[in-house]
This record gives sequence, C-alpha cells and structure tokens, in this order.
Amino acid sequence: MNTKLHAVADANGHPLSFFLTAGPTSDYTGAAALLDDLPKAQWLLGDRGYDADWFRDALAAKGIKPCIPGRKSRNAPVRHDKHRYRRRNRIEIMFGRLEDWRRAATRYDRCPTVFFSAIALAAPVLFRL
Repeated sequence: MNTKLHAVADANGHPLSFFLTAGPTSDYTGAAALLDDLPKAQWLLGDRGYDADWFRDALAAKGIKPCIPGRKSRNAPVRHDKHRYRRRNRIEIMFGRLEDWRRAATRYDRCPTVFFSAIALAAPVLFRL
C-alpha cells in the first residue's frame, strides 16, 4: 500500500510525467526512470533525496544545472542556489493539488496500476482544463 510518486514538472508547476515506485525504494530509482523524460531546461530543482553524484553528472551531460541541496551524510558539502531553491514550493503545490482529488489522497485503489491510472486521469483535469 505504500508508494512514492515521482514527477517532472515545468516552471509553472504543471506535471509533465510521473513514475510510481514502492514506498521503501530509494528516490534514485525514480530519478533514473525520469531522467529521459526531462525537458530541455536550464535548472532542475529537487529535494535531498535526489542528491547523488551520478545524477548530477547525468544532468550536466544534458546541459541542466542541478539545484539540489546535499544530503546531511555527505562528506563534502554541495553548494546550491538557495534563492532559486525556494521555487520548489511549486512542485509541492502540484502534489497538494493532486491530493485535493480525494481518490489520490486517500489511496482507494490497492492495485498500483489502477492508482497510477487515476493519477494520470486527474493531472490533465486539474492542470490543463
């Protein structure tokens, strides 16, 4: 019953693609799956769960600058643009709007495929219409 929903959103907080993983799975799995779906962008805003050297290198290879704070367990701290990182609240607002749709918030569907299908139906209705 525990799952994580990973998403790629544009600068306005509209979702572009989703990926669903099991709850105890690391965020690196979602990052690797969504790496090919990233649009052409200057910056990527992400939380500490996506802080990995291989992910930063993959973003640099695509010409995207990461704005991801370093994990607390890192030996050498990683610098990030704190002013730009404040805009990550748009992503949190996007997830909040998805959870306003009661079916997504309470997770009525036990099957991950049905739950993901419900999210895929809710996103265009909430953000495009």
